[in-house]
Amino acid sequence: MRGWVQAAAMTQAEKAEPENGKEKEKEQRGVKRPIVPAAVPEPPQDPIQSDFIVVIHPGSSSLRIGRATDTQPAGIPHLIARRHRQGGQPTHRDKWLLRDGLSKPESNEQRQNGLKMVDQAIWSKKMSNGTRRIPVMPEQARAYNKQIRPAILDHDSGAKWTDTSHHPEYLVGEEALYVNPSDCYNLHYPIRRGQLNLHSGPGGSLTAVLADLETIWSHVLQKMLEIQLKDLKYYRCILLIPDIYNRQHVKEMVNMLLMKMGFSGIIVHQESVCAMYGSGLSSACVVDVGDQKTSVCCVEDGISHRNTRLCLAYGGSDVTRCLYWLMQRAGFPYRDCQLSNYLDCLVLQQLKESFAHLDQVGALSLLSCRCPECGTRRAPSVTVLFSSQDISGLQDHEFQVRHPAAPALLYQLRLGDEKLQAPMALFYPATFGIVEQKMTSMQHRSHGDPEDPHDEHYLLATQSKQEQAAKAAADRKALPKASLYEEGRAQDISDRAHMQESDLGSSQNDCLISGNDSEEPPAAMFSRKTAVSQFEGKALGLDKAILHSIDCCASDDTKKKMYGSVLVVGGGLMFHRAQQFLQHRILNKMPPSFRRVVDNVEVITRPKDMDPRLIVWKGGALLACLDTTQELWVYQREWQRFGVRMLRERATFVW
Repeated sequence: MRGWVQAAAMTQAEKAEPENGKEKEKEQRGVKRPIVPAAVPEPPQDPIQSDFIVVIHPGSSSLRIGRATDTQPAGIPHLIARRHRQGGQPTHRDKWLLRDGLSKPESNEQRQNGLKMVDQAIWSKKMSNGTRRIPVMPEQARAYNKQIRPAILDHDSGAKWTDTSHHPEYLVGEEALYVNPSDCYNLHYPIRRGQLNLHSGPGGSLTAVLADLETIWSHVLQKMLEIQLKDLKYYRCILLIPDIYNRQHVKEMVNMLLMKMGFSGIIVHQESVCAMYGSGLSSACVVDVGDQKTSVCCVEDGISHRNTRLCLAYGGSDVTRCLYWLMQRAGFPYRDCQLSNYLDCLVLQQLKESFAHLDQVGALSLLSCRCPECGTRRAPSVTVLFSSQDISGLQDHEFQVRHPAAPALLYQLRLGDEKLQAPMALFYPATFGIVEQKMTSMQHRSHGDPEDPHDEHYLLATQSKQEQAAKAAADRKALPKASLYEEGRAQDISDRAHMQESDLGSSQNDCLISGNDSEEPPAAMFSRKTAVSQFEGKALGLDKAILHSIDCCASDDTKKKMYGSVLVVGGGLMFHRAQQFLQHRILNKMPPSFRRVVDNVEVITRPKDMDPRLIVWKGGALLACLDTTQELWVYQREWQRFGVRMLRERATFVW
């Protein structure tokens, strides 16, 4: 009887097991298991809604921000004016065209030496009729320009100062640009040369700069994109950062976007890779010439090669300042022009966009101004009047100056080679006259972050220990009769060498050669580091920087790809015939071994006939629409718990 009861109980238990299993399966089907990190449940992956993804490209001096579905982003000068909290305080204005390193005694000598190299390069070229270009001395134009007096077009220029009668706490973009200098406002550029603009002056602390960024971005979201801040919890964000980035700065910006502004998720991506998405290319050497900096990087199949990244600390604003210096030598008739005045800087920028060219032999048609934000044509305040088959000799021009509370003035101007000399300074950067400043930088090893214990320092240290242990084991097998004393002494020497090597690497802040540099032979790594140390910090010309970046590629096949496709983005090289000029420079300076195997050096300046200033942002918008981006999002709850470690887990580049 007892055995029958036990058998019946076992039968009921066996019948119940399948039913319980089915119930468990049903329960498990209804629960979405979290992905790494396991402690934080992943938000449900709804279909991608690009309307609720905001792409932010801080850029070099202009902010571009918009929904991923927008045809063009909203663009404003990345500038904020903050009202003084107490009256009587001195006004602080961040520099635009001015910069450190220009007022040194040796600055003018270096500028003159650079100009000699530019002139030699210009005069060595023949014009279309086969004759040599006749040098035009500034004295030839100075006599004419010195006697020019402006003509009054209208006693009211039509330009107005920004109305501050209601005492706004801050003003952003164009409104900040037109703040009357007599008003009690400080003007800040939160980003300079691609990095946070930290300095010792007012508003230069990390907290103040991040507050400026949050205010500017929030203002654009509300006023131009019509997104209320309380609704940002329904939006995600794609932040585009420079190829050579400061990890601490990126970390702080991500924290601001997620925890302070309230976006639900974020993707951080590099500008060069997004430029590839925007242009529709798969591999290219990306040259991003901005207003404040120029970056060069080789991208292959969506991967930015770490050892090819270069950042040059000059850009379009340096060309503008160089043109002003050259025009002063030629007796620039607008004698009240000051580089410390933002509105005068705007005039000089328009003169550069209208006058400057890189055409040594071709013809130039009439140019008009374009809006620096959207790229559309507008009523020109600078008019160019000349006609010739070859841009050589003296040419007559005219331009207008319209400032608030002043009459509209018309100036006549005669210029010669200055229009070609100024943009050629990008290839001979000594002409900028910048001394005692670091002009070339590369991606350096991280200083470490206490929030990320398994960073690259940890990985390098553990990898080195494993290699040493394997080598020691192999040595013991090869020398089985070695004494214990000799083994211990050898191990002690090896440990000391490892400690010295680690200390040396951290103290000198050595450059990481690539994301997989451990696979590179030690001899090749040493020679590449030596080559880097020879020029890092010095002023490299744009063509030399491109050649060096391509030369740092790992294989000859990759180098051939890069020579065959050089993509130029940004607004700093939008000069007439810049494409042909850069192509000619690369062809003349590339190694002879590649001249025989590279079919064609192609320089692309307007892929798909798009504005080169918008290509990076457009690439970020396309990235938002890809299904593969679903696994790249860093969500707010994940960041709140794990912090910067999430960037190492989710970023598509080596963090």
